[in-house]
This record gives sequence, C-alpha cells and structure tokens, in this order.
Amino acid sequence: MRIAVNTRLLVSQKLDGIGRFTYESLKELTAKHKEVQFDLYFDRKVEPYFQFPKNANLISISPAARHPILWYICLEQRLKNRINKGKYDLFLSPEGWIPSGINCPSLAVIHDLNFVHFPENLAYSHRKFMQYYFPKYAHRASRIATVSEFSKNDIAQTYHLNPKEIDVLYNGANAFFSPISEKKQRATLLKHTNGKPYFIFVGTLVPRKNFYHLLKAFDVFKTQDKKEVQLLLVGNKKWWPEELEKTYQQMKFKAAVHFKGRQEDEVLAELLASALALTYLPYFEGFGIPILEAFQSKTAVITSNCSSMPEIVQDAALLADPRNVEEIATQMKKISEDEILRNQLILKGEKRVQDFSWKKTANLLWESMMKAMN
Repeated sequence: MRIAVNTRLLVSQKLDGIGRFTYESLKELTAKHKEVQFDLYFDRKVEPYFQFPKNANLISISPAARHPILWYICLEQRLKNRINKGKYDLFLSPEGWIPSGINCPSLAVIHDLNFVHFPENLAYSHRKFMQYYFPKYAHRASRIATVSEFSKNDIAQTYHLNPKEIDVLYNGANAFFSPISEKKQRATLLKHTNGKPYFIFVGTLVPRKNFYHLLKAFDVFKTQDKKEVQLLLVGNKKWWPEELEKTYQQMKFKAAVHFKGRQEDEVLAELLASALALTYLPYFEGFGIPILEAFQSKTAVITSNCSSMPEIVQDAALLADPRNVEEIATQMKKISEDEILRNQLILKGEKRVQDFSWKKTANLLWESMMKAMN
C-alpha cells in the first residue's frame, strides 16, 4: 500500500496545533504500519528535526508555499502531479487541502472553521482563499476527519455534509509535558518572574486567541491581587495588530505581562508545570492542545465556555465567557486564592487527560483512512 501525505506544515520550531497533530500522528502511523509506504510531501528542504522510520519517504517539492498564490501552485500543480503519477492508494491531507482531479481516494483533516465564523482574524488574502476553497476541499474529499464533536457538527452544518462521513479523532499531548519538582518550580519562577507566581498562555499569538479580553481581565484581576501575580504569554507574535498593541499599552499593570516568545520544549514544559494556571480563552477553537498539556503538567486551567473547550475539559477546568472581562477576572481570582479548588482541578485534569493520547489519535486516523478507501 502507498499513501501520499501533505506535510507542508511540518516546519521545525514553528509547529502549531495542526503541525503538531501532523507530526505526532504520522510518527505513530509510520512506526505501526511498516508494511505501508508513506510519501511525505514537504514544500521546502526537509529538516533533520523530523525523524521517521524507513517506510516514510521525505520528499521536497519546494519552493515554500507561504502565500495564497503559491498555495495554489503547490497544491493544484506540483502536488497534484506527484499524486497522479504516483499510483497511490490514498492521499492524506492533515491540513484539509484536497487538489482537484486526483486519481485516488482522499482524507481531509479539517480541524475547525475559524476562517468562516471569524474571518476578521485572518489576513484578507488568506481568508478569501480559505473561504473559497475549503467548501471545495470538503466536497472533494472521500471522507473527512476532525478533532472534536463540536467541529464535526460545525463542518457538517456549514458545508451541508452527512455527519456519518466525518470521523472524530481527538488530539493528544506530548510526554515531555509532565509535573516537575517544587525545587524546579521555584527555580523557574526565579528565572522568569523574579520568584512571583504567574498565569500562562501557550500558543501562537494571534487575535483569535482572545488577548484583547485576556489582557483587560488580567488588569481587572490585578486591582485585587495581593500576591504580585504575573502573566506570561508564550508563543510567536504571528499577528499582533495595532488594536491589541494599544490594549496592551493602555494596561495599568502591563509591567506584570511578559512576552516570552517561542520556547524550546524543555523550557516550555517547565514554564507550564510551574504556573498557577493556564489561561486559555479563545472564542473559537477546534480542540485546544495546550489544555491537555496543562492537565498533563498538573496545572489548573481556565478556559472558554464555548466552541470545543467544554467538550474537551468536561468538569476539569474553570470556564468563563471569553468576552466577559469580569468573569475571566473572577476565575483568575478563584484560582489565585483558593488552593483547595486549584488542587481539585489538577486532580480532575490528571484523570481527564488519560482519555487522550497521540497513539489513540493515530489509531482513529488509520480507521478513518481505511474508511476513505472503501
């Protein structure tokens, strides 16, 4: 059996949620199904960071496609030609893109439809491309997979598809996210906040992650804070528009906000395991991998009461309306002051995260791939 895979989003030091899903699930699949030849198509020189077994061929079809015009050329010309010449049994697209006129079955993994519901959070050219092509991709695909029941229902309703043709395969979290000793926690606090406790956000810094309300809520929380709590924002500033910068500059307690940029895995794991809580409050999310990473690190979570987040956390986190500044600030205050509550949430998170793993994700993805071929 030969399977072609779109691995365009595998870029070391820049793995977002979809990239992490792609890498972790493919590592599991290629290792388990050594009888299958996997041809992984990159749009740039393949980096040594990505390690796969011998049954995975890493193929570059550069130049890199990082603009809608190049997306089209990469997908509809270079990649499509490779697929049609390769006599593949299946084309797997972990980012959901399916070329027209390919001569094999296909599985599109569509993680969420944020570009449909909140188009203002994407650059104009990017959102127009996605709004035009994703309905086509969804209908071209032999089958669709996604990462939550919320996204499944949303995709089915938005694109008028049969829900029975959409499979749910939840994400996992990496093993390097784990609890650390109190000594390491103290050292982490000393290094990053001069020993002060902190809330943390982990992820790409884009408007969809709701920093506008998070920063305002933190400012409100700080008016009652007696512990000098800080806020760490960990991730690349992929798109930080003028409105967000203005919100930050107008904060009364902006000196307590620290932009840490993207961190190496080891440092990120220590930062997350040392936090009072993960404050992860996007107003639209297909899954939210940092939630599982926090659970696995024995860190409490404050997250949104909408889209997929309640489905993922169940009763293991404090929920808040992501647009309600006072509500977010209230949940921060609870976590900061109530150690019993925080420990209860940590225990619930430990239990909940056992329902997820990249091995489970890969097994469900394989099942979905087999369905797409039948």
